[in-house]
Amino acid sequence: MDIGLYFGSFNPIHFGHLIIAQAVLELSRQDEIWFIVSPQNPFKKSKNLLHEFDRLDIVQLAIEDNDRFKVSDIEFHMPKPSYTIDTLTYLKEKHPNHRFKLNIGGDNLAVFPRWKNSQKIIEDFGLIVYPRPGGQKNEKSNHPNIKFIDAPLLDISATFIRKCIKSNRSVKYLVPEKAAKYIYDRKLYL
Repeated sequence: MDIGLYFGSFNPIHFGHLIIAQAVLELSRQDEIWFIVSPQNPFKKSKNLLHEFDRLDIVQLAIEDNDRFKVSDIEFHMPKPSYTIDTLTYLKEKHPNHRFKLNIGGDNLAVFPRWKNSQKIIEDFGLIVYPRPGGQKNEKSNHPNIKFIDAPLLDISATFIRKCIKSNRSVKYLVPEKAAKYIYDRKLYL
């Protein structure tokens, strides 16, 4: 089975994430997309980060109507901060019959050489790159294990969504209804 891996803090997950995941699913011929909820990104501060189990529950609610989307807490059980190469290696060992590809935004491609074992990720797994504001190709862009897809260019920000929630403004059409209900019922991001 071909699995696209979509890593993120998903703080919170929003329709931009889901639209990109669906585009990757269709345009790269993946069988499934697994949302890997990252407890702590080595490149981001965790100051405004919601508890990982809440973010996992929110992702589960957001994707429950798509049987080709799965959510994973794999990184919750790994040393922190989590490094993508370690997670990929573990998944490959645990699921030897699956072929995993890493989905990243074009904005991350510019900093990808700074990732731990970035060349090994490209060689052993490959990348599916979707457009993001500020994204640009670099010297690795022509690598045969890097595939660019023509997905919608979206600029929906989780930071903006958190500000809306904190200011008591609606997040309708930004966050799936069940996920938003979970957030509001638990008074998260306030």
